[in-house]
Amino acid sequence: MQQDLQLAGLSQGTQQAYLRTVRQLAEHFKTSPDQLSEAQLRDYLLFLKNDKQFAASTLRLAYCGIKFFYTRTVPRNWQTLKSLRIPKQKTLPDVLSIDEVRRLIEAVHRPQYKAYFWTIYSLGLRRQEGLHLKVADIDSQRMMVHVRCGKGAKDRYVPLPAKTLAVLRDYWATHRNPVWVFPARGGKRQQAATAARPMNKDSVHDALRRVVQELQLRKSIHLHTLRHSYATHLLEAGVSLRLIQQYLGHRSLQTTLIYLHLTSQGQEQARAAIDRLMV
Repeated sequence: MQQDLQLAGLSQGTQQAYLRTVRQLAEHFKTSPDQLSEAQLRDYLLFLKNDKQFAASTLRLAYCGIKFFYTRTVPRNWQTLKSLRIPKQKTLPDVLSIDEVRRLIEAVHRPQYKAYFWTIYSLGLRRQEGLHLKVADIDSQRMMVHVRCGKGAKDRYVPLPAKTLAVLRDYWATHRNPVWVFPARGGKRQQAATAARPMNKDSVHDALRRVVQELQLRKSIHLHTLRHSYATHLLEAGVSLRLIQQYLGHRSLQTTLIYLHLTSQGQEQARAAIDRLMV
């Protein structure tokens, strides 16, 4: 299955998630998944839905991973795989105000995490895109950043704010790794200069969780919240949806339209325009 996932060109995170769902299926029955029947699969999916009461997004992930296994790795012509439908949840993500973003980042203690959080916010990057940022990707002449291998294996360029360039230069001067902007630091700081890989994804998650707890922020905040906040702040600043779509690397404008629901500024401007018209 791992080989099939790689050949399908799915991201590393998706591969791990799909493998985990099939592993959990096998552990539930204590049987290799290629030996299970369609009836057992139906029972398991109902168990996740009714007994475990998985949220729609979690259930959809389990379904996609299992469906991949039974359609690509050990193909089964099962009606269950064809008929299962999971409604999409129409929930809006939390976003931070500009002041909240600054307060959060200022509260971060370690310089690698402070620089990393500011970078993914100010460039609108996904977690992996930020971690895999390379020194060669920073174009200070054009004030652009080359984001490589984004979602869907698509490259893109995003504007590089002057403050972010200064933050990146100051942080890079602390390690001078010739390849990675955010190299793994290991037990000793000097190891970052020769690190062959970027920081660990779990370490940045842990760092964010600690600072959120310290500040006692009540919003649901994770790394992707910084990306949502970037897009919302651009929209509120008057940047067009088409450009925001381009900067975020969204394939469809429909995906970007969610940010219209995360800001009230457009509604306030519309009300003012209607008032002027209706005098």
